[in-house]
Amino acid sequence: MNTITIKDGKEKQLLSHHPWVFSGAIDEVSAPSASNVKVLTSDLSFLAWGWYDKDSHIPVHLLSWNEDEVIDDTWWINTVKKSVLRRKQFFTDANGDTNCFRIIFSEADMIPGITADVYGKMIRIIISARVAWDHKDLFAKALDDLLHPEVIVITTDKSYTHVEGLKETTLFFKNGEYFTPDGKLDNVYFKENDLIFEVAPGSGQKSGFYCDQRDNRQRIEKYCKGATVLDGCCYTGAFTMHALRAGAKSVDSFDSSDPALRQLLRNIHINQNSNKLPENSREKVTTKVCNIFQELRVIEKDYYDVMILDPPKLAMKKSQVETASRAYKDMNRLAMEKIKDGGIIATFSCSGGVDLALLRTILAWSSMDSKVEIQILETLTAPSDHPVRLSFPESEYLCGYIIKVIK
Repeated sequence: MNTITIKDGKEKQLLSHHPWVFSGAIDEVSAPSASNVKVLTSDLSFLAWGWYDKDSHIPVHLLSWNEDEVIDDTWWINTVKKSVLRRKQFFTDANGDTNCFRIIFSEADMIPGITADVYGKMIRIIISARVAWDHKDLFAKALDDLLHPEVIVITTDKSYTHVEGLKETTLFFKNGEYFTPDGKLDNVYFKENDLIFEVAPGSGQKSGFYCDQRDNRQRIEKYCKGATVLDGCCYTGAFTMHALRAGAKSVDSFDSSDPALRQLLRNIHINQNSNKLPENSREKVTTKVCNIFQELRVIEKDYYDVMILDPPKLAMKKSQVETASRAYKDMNRLAMEKIKDGGIIATFSCSGGVDLALLRTILAWSSMDSKVEIQILETLTAPSDHPVRLSFPESEYLCGYIIKVIK
C-alpha cells in the first residue's frame, strides 16, 4: 500500500481537516508520484487519504478522513456531483435574474486545485494544481453528464503554472470529448442581477468574469444614484453597469487592460439595447487605460461622490502580505484624500492573507495619514456559492468594506 508518514508534531492542523501537507511535514514516503496514498501519523495511525505528487508545491492534498472510503474515479465524480448539488438553489433561477455562479470552489468543496463556474450555457474550469490536472477528464465528463452545457472550457491558472510545473493551456470539451474549435467560438451571454454580460470562451483573465462580487455589486447600487462615480480596476464593467442602472450622474471606468475596457463599452451597449440600462448610459461613461495606483495621485480632488476600489490580488503568498498591505494603504489613503466630504468608498481585497481584520487596520492607518474620519457602513464578503470551509481558512479570500469619509 502507498503510504506517507507525517513528522511528529506536524499532524495537528491535518487532524483538524486542513487539506494541505507541505514537504516539511513529511517524514517518510513509500509511494510513487501521482498516486493515492494513505497518510499516517508518526505512530502509524491512520490520518487521511490523500493524493501525492512530488512535483507539486503542495506534495500531498488530503481528500478524506474516513478510513473506510475508497478513493477512485467514482469518488471524484461523486464529489463533483455533491458540490454542484449544494448549489441547487442557484439553478432554480437559471432563467431568471442570474445564471452565472460558482459550482466548484476547490478545497472549500473538498476538490483540490479546481474552480468551476457556470456562465449561462458555458462552464469554465480553472486548474491551479497538478492533482486537478491529473483528474480533469473526470471533472469534465461529470459536469458534462450532469449539466449538459454547450461547451466546457478548461484552462490552467497562469498564477500557479510555474510552481506546479504546468503549461498555460486551454482545452475545449463537449458531448463527452475534447475538440479543437473550427474557428472562433460564439460569444457567450449570461445574466447577473438582470444585467447582461458577454464573454468569449477561452479568453480573458481567469474565468473572463468575476462572479464572486455579484452580491457586492448589487449592494453598491443604492449609493450611486445621482453620484459621480470612479470604478477603479473596473475590468469589463460589472460595477460600472450597476452604478449606471442606479442612476449615476457619470462613471469614470479605469483599468490596465484596453481589451477589458472595450468589452465594458460593448456590455453597456448590449444592456442599453435590451432596456436594462437608461438610453444615455454610454454618454455617462469615460474609460481610461491606466494604473489605478498612479491615477489616484493625479485625479481631481473633491470630485467623486463614490469610489469603487477592486484591485487584483496583490499577495499570492504570506511572504507578500506586508508589501501588499502597504499598497492597499497607499490606494485607500489617496482615495480618502481625493473623495468629497461624505463620499462613499467601496474597497476590497482578494488577497487571502489580507483578511477583514487586516483590511480594517489598513483603513485605520489610511484614515490617520489622510486626516479624515471614516465610518464603516457595510462589511462585504463573497456570496454563498463561494463558501468558507472552516478547516480551510484560505477559502475566505474576498473581503471589503463600504465606508463613508468625513473630512
